[in-house]
Amino acid sequence: MKYLVTGGAGFVGSHLIEQLLAEENEIVCLDDFSTGKRTNIAKFADRISIVEGDIRNPQLVRNAVKGVESVFHLAAQISVNRSTKEPLFDASVNIEGAINLFEAVRQSSAKKIVYVSTGGAIYGEPDVLPASEDTIEDPISPYGISKLVAEKYLKWFYDVYGLSYSIIRPANIYGPRQDPLGEAGVISIFLGRIKDNNPVEIFGDGRDSRDYVYVKDISNICIKAMNSNKKDIYNAGTGKQTNLLELVEIIERVTKSHVKKEFSSPRPGDVKHIYLDASKAREELNWVPSTDLELGISNTWKWYEETH
Repeated sequence: MKYLVTGGAGFVGSHLIEQLLAEENEIVCLDDFSTGKRTNIAKFADRISIVEGDIRNPQLVRNAVKGVESVFHLAAQISVNRSTKEPLFDASVNIEGAINLFEAVRQSSAKKIVYVSTGGAIYGEPDVLPASEDTIEDPISPYGISKLVAEKYLKWFYDVYGLSYSIIRPANIYGPRQDPLGEAGVISIFLGRIKDNNPVEIFGDGRDSRDYVYVKDISNICIKAMNSNKKDIYNAGTGKQTNLLELVEIIERVTKSHVKKEFSSPRPGDVKHIYLDASKAREELNWVPSTDLELGISNTWKWYEETH
């Protein structure tokens, strides 16, 4: 198969491409390299086609889609914090960029889109946890809003034009290649701070909790969804919540270091508690996350020590 992966030089996209290549597929990677890194795809760059440019550029996207059989859409503005400071930019990339891609796919011979949305931000502060796909979407950040709007547009493209799709709502993704200097990904940020002997910054009292899911488990569910005939939304999480203080304890065990903590005021747009019920993905896609949090952090720390 020939696939387009938008955001393919990013943290998650590069792992997805790696798995697709292992299954003997042909890959087109579309990335503007604003947050994606050439180092992420360096070891297989000679085996893929790279289209450099902005997801909002209609002609560029039409060219990238030409001749591919299906599309994985991961290109996005991914920072909740940045979305609260620059909501117009967030909407431009995550809504306008998505519509531009959906329109290009509609006009092409491509058969399906797998869209990586968000499960960590789309439900807001649910009354009942873990959140399932039936939980009311009530995002409290522009990032969550923009990802939800793109989901609604994708469903509209199916209703009107028959564009086949699957939507993945991942929990908080972590793992090797996540930028420790980026604006998203608390585990990689913490590991980067520890490596430089700096304190970690905790927003709030440290009791905010998240569902942390390993990057290779996310690339796995994306491929399972692509190979499925179902058109639906799937949560992708572990069903377990870990608060920041507990996370620091795990990191201390993995890194064999004492972590200094600095507490700051909570940030606007950050939810207090979220974890996901992914039983639907288990039942319909035969997907279960296979990487334990401590093992995943250990893998991430090993990668960080080898590359920094």
